[in-house]
Amino acid sequence: MSEHKPVFNRLFGAILLISGTTIGAGVLALPVATGRAGFVPSILSMLFCWLYLTYSAFCILEVNLSLKTHGNLISMASQTLGKYGKALSWVAYLFLLYSLNTAYIAVSTAIFQNVLEKIVGYQVAHIFCILPLLLAFGLLLRQGMKMVDEINRFLMLGLVVSFVLLLTLSFPEIRLENLKTANYSFMISSLSTIVTAFGFHIIIPSLVTYLHGSVKQLRKAIWVGSGIPLAAYILWQIAILGVVPQSGPFSIENAYLKGWSGTDLIAEISSLPHTPWIAQSFALFVILTSFIGVSVSLFDFLADGLKIEKRASGKWKLFFFTFVPPLYFALSYPRAFFLALEYAGAFGVVTLLALIPALMVYRARYVLHLQSPYHVRGGKLGLLLLMAVSLTIIVCEVLLKIGVVQ
Repeated sequence: MSEHKPVFNRLFGAILLISGTTIGAGVLALPVATGRAGFVPSILSMLFCWLYLTYSAFCILEVNLSLKTHGNLISMASQTLGKYGKALSWVAYLFLLYSLNTAYIAVSTAIFQNVLEKIVGYQVAHIFCILPLLLAFGLLLRQGMKMVDEINRFLMLGLVVSFVLLLTLSFPEIRLENLKTANYSFMISSLSTIVTAFGFHIIIPSLVTYLHGSVKQLRKAIWVGSGIPLAAYILWQIAILGVVPQSGPFSIENAYLKGWSGTDLIAEISSLPHTPWIAQSFALFVILTSFIGVSVSLFDFLADGLKIEKRASGKWKLFFFTFVPPLYFALSYPRAFFLALEYAGAFGVVTLLALIPALMVYRARYVLHLQSPYHVRGGKLGLLLLMAVSLTIIVCEVLLKIGVVQ
């Protein structure tokens, strides 16, 4: 892209990059993961997580601008936290990407299985439903990033069109009584899934270079770019929670237990004939766009970390390491989609994108005394609060997983 491109165009591009990176498969899980708490509690939880992760994004921005080489999160942790910080970041990054790929494989398998069942009239085995996705991605890797980019643009167009159509069809069927349900005790259990839906931080170092380190433009990009997904998520919550009841065979409660997504519910409960196909199309576009981005990132991360060259034999090794572990977990656990997003949120997103950034800023600012053109507001208290919230979310998720908290 030309270095003389108008500032507004670059800012607009940065906003779209943040929004596109943020909106992923988490949107499918949000209504079910948060729906048991009800509409108002779920919106409050989303606003909290949005502010929490936006603050941590500004922490990453401060650290990145303070370093001479605007590297990725791993190199930033290495320069500010040393070898132990680098090791923790490496593990958290790998855990996050594997968890996300597990979620994408699990839900895409269910979508393909549902479509094939309607076409052939009987249920097809899970393993056969995932093969087309892996084969298609293998061919994309073989053709290179140019083909990946072209396919992704087409998928993004399909995502936007199907989302607008789905909202248009769903809103007339909304029942206000469904939106009045409130059970605040379920708010904590949904936090780990919500934070996964607001993660865009890994793209910030690239945006610093793209916007030439302009603090004003970067701040606007982060606020607006993260605000667009928030608005989309709120509309999505209204559409699903306003149509789907809390209890019954096709309800929020049953969907959570069986691992169904929001699009599964709206497809089954809508009275309109075209809604199921539009819902499945939207889900597929969301999964494929997210799956491509995460898989390419994981593929490149493993190539760099394991020092495997991207040649013929090396590509197949990387393909194996990228897909086989998440494929195993996706096929082994019925609720793999929600489990993977829950683990990704609490132990991936919170650790890598909130706890570590707070530690990096604290050390860079108060120990290493690095100078940055931008400083996150809140001082030491703000950073300590960010650390405390991060640790609280992690501890709560651990207690939920071991059954101490129901």
